Amino acid sequence: MDKLRALQYYVRVVEEGNFSRAARHFSVPPSSLSRRVADLEAHLGATLLKRSTRHVQPTEVGLLYYDNARDILERLAASDEAVSHYQSRPMGRLRVSATVGFGETILLPVLDRFTRQYPDITLDVRLSDELSVLDRDDIDLAIRGGYAPDERVIGIKLMDNTFVPVASPAYLDRAGYPRHPLDLRQHSGLYFQTPQGPTPWLCRIDGHWQDVSGPPAVISNAGRWLLDQAVAGKGILMMPRWALQPSLDTGELVQLDLTPTPVITRNPDIGIYLLYQKLRYRVPKVRAAVDFLTAHFDQPS
Repeated sequence: MDKLRALQYYVRVVEEGNFSRAARHFSVPPSSLSRRVADLEAHLGATLLKRSTRHVQPTEVGLLYYDNARDILERLAASDEAVSHYQSRPMGRLRVSATVGFGETILLPVLDRFTRQYPDITLDVRLSDELSVLDRDDIDLAIRGGYAPDERVIGIKLMDNTFVPVASPAYLDRAGYPRHPLDLRQHSGLYFQTPQGPTPWLCRIDGHWQDVSGPPAVISNAGRWLLDQAVAGKGILMMPRWALQPSLDTGELVQLDLTPTPVITRNPDIGIYLLYQKLRYRVPKVRAAVDFLTAHFDQPS
């Protein structure tokens, strides 16, 4: 039995939850992949997968084996690539994932400078607001707001991700200027839609957290369009300062001066984080990108 190939097949089956999808990834017949996994179970003397006609999922011992097998494959891949590029210039394809708004507004211009410095690295940039899993989605670096801890992932805070409330002068002339966070409940809201639902407006008042969200006028996961709606006077918007700054500079939008300050989460350390797997830092292209991005964002603006 080819133990390495069997481990690769097994890990992909667990992540896909389906033999056919896993087989397509390796361009092999599902029957061949299923037979390799069955041989692995026979070799171990354990049932790793619970099978049904449409779905498979790991048993308790199968989940433990999956965690260990995935870690082995990650270490092997990182070691292979590090050795093959040892003492060489950073090169190859670098897969980067970032959210759409941050990617288009902030990241892409920075990556233009990165490619001029490292011409042998081919950038593969994927902008999506869906959460990327580094190993499953074959991503070298991910840039996301917030941070979900994982013992296999390093998270470096690149910058703050402070959300501020804004509105257009026209809207404030029409609807009035809120003087206290509780006044927001009487105002039309423009809300960004996340997988967990629209981002709320929260405020700690007299020692207690309160939801001060106003009635929604628009809910969308299209950040640029929400910003346009705010400029058009459709309501109050809370977005990161980095996304709002151009409109604040032109006067199209005005930041609301409210005390206490409303937020979208009770977590005080919300930020933009660079995420990568620990072992991948050994690979020259990944190390070059991590060092470049952290140095860029560490510079005073």
